[in-house]
Amino acid sequence: MIELFEHALRLHADPSRVVVRPFHLAWGGNGGNRTERIVSAVMALSPAETRAELELVLKDFEARHWQTRRVFMTRYDEIEQMLGLDGTEIGDEKRQLIGAYFCHEYSYAAAALMNPSAVPHFDQSGMPAGSQRILMSLRAVGEGHISSVAFREGIIADGNLLKLAPEPPFATATDAAGLDEETMPEGPITVYRHRDSTLSGTVIFPITAAQSKGLEDLRLVQFHHDDGSVEWLGTYTAYNGSAIQSELLRTRDFRAFDLVPMTGPAARNKGMALFPRKVGGQYMMIGRQDGENLFLLKSDTLTHWDEGEKLLNPVYPWELVQIGNCGPPIELDEGWLLLTHGVGAMRKYAIGAVLLDKRDPSKVLGRTREPILAAADQDREGYVPNVVYTCGAMRHGDTLFVPYGVADSSVAFAFIPISTLLAAMA
Repeated sequence: MIELFEHALRLHADPSRVVVRPFHLAWGGNGGNRTERIVSAVMALSPAETRAELELVLKDFEARHWQTRRVFMTRYDEIEQMLGLDGTEIGDEKRQLIGAYFCHEYSYAAAALMNPSAVPHFDQSGMPAGSQRILMSLRAVGEGHISSVAFREGIIADGNLLKLAPEPPFATATDAAGLDEETMPEGPITVYRHRDSTLSGTVIFPITAAQSKGLEDLRLVQFHHDDGSVEWLGTYTAYNGSAIQSELLRTRDFRAFDLVPMTGPAARNKGMALFPRKVGGQYMMIGRQDGENLFLLKSDTLTHWDEGEKLLNPVYPWELVQIGNCGPPIELDEGWLLLTHGVGAMRKYAIGAVLLDKRDPSKVLGRTREPILAAADQDREGYVPNVVYTCGAMRHGDTLFVPYGVADSSVAFAFIPISTLLAAMA
């Protein structure tokens, strides 16, 4: 094993991290529907009864969520539009109570927290030499094994220092302006972070039909376009319970997020990772098209990907079952550093590394014979045992900062000297 520095900090699944989500009731049945019945029942309450019921709800939930009354009013507005109600004839307390009946509390990270990726933060103002702000995405798994995307901000510094910004007491979900959430949309969609919410308190939930059962394993990259502009892009897997497809997250400000399905035969697979700039005039990806080997993909657009050429196949005992990427390639003077995962005996996951030629990434210059990271005794147990996995590391000076998931249950952090990593390659 390569010598590295493992930070003492760990992040764990946390059932106390909750957001308010729309509670959807099925339509139809015996000449009416439950939504209309509930609204009619609230409308029939006297003002005193309405106030008493609303106070009970607020006593239970107002201290647990951010701007709870406003959330209820927003949800009421959606019900009003659905049923054609006249809100001018309904008082604020009734509207809030109606909204409360169509919301529920969702613990978005109760089951697992895993598979992080890290990129430089979009705001580096005031950072002293040897320090930089970072931004991490995390796969949070909640009720129903549904995955969402959470974020965490922090600072790394020379000397293997790491400090994460505290999570705010309230988390908020992104929303899509003007969207009828009762019917899941298809195709590209844009979701927005609330204007008063920090990024560390923001969660992106599945919103389209293709994503209905999860947004999985976001691989973020800070992408540099030919015109000098910078955009944060991330590939992830959309899962609807039976089928998967690869999609692309795009943002320039982490306020608005475009969620764009990708097309082409390569997009039917998971685990795609984008190079941080064009190479030889083309966009490039690393993918695992057959579920076993690594492939190099090339495209003239960011959203359409045809089959690529085989780049790597399993060679060493720790990766004989299959290999895949562990995040976007990282540009070094020596070439493109690509972290990989390998699966060995007893389905044990480990992380290795490969160096690709800078001008022609189809050329493999070296790869680690032994894993960089593997499940140790203290890292075996969890939601899925014997797994270490990352969706993206980042360079900090001469060091590689690697956040990684442990047993699909927690997130750990390592710092690895890049020179040591390169020296271990055959």
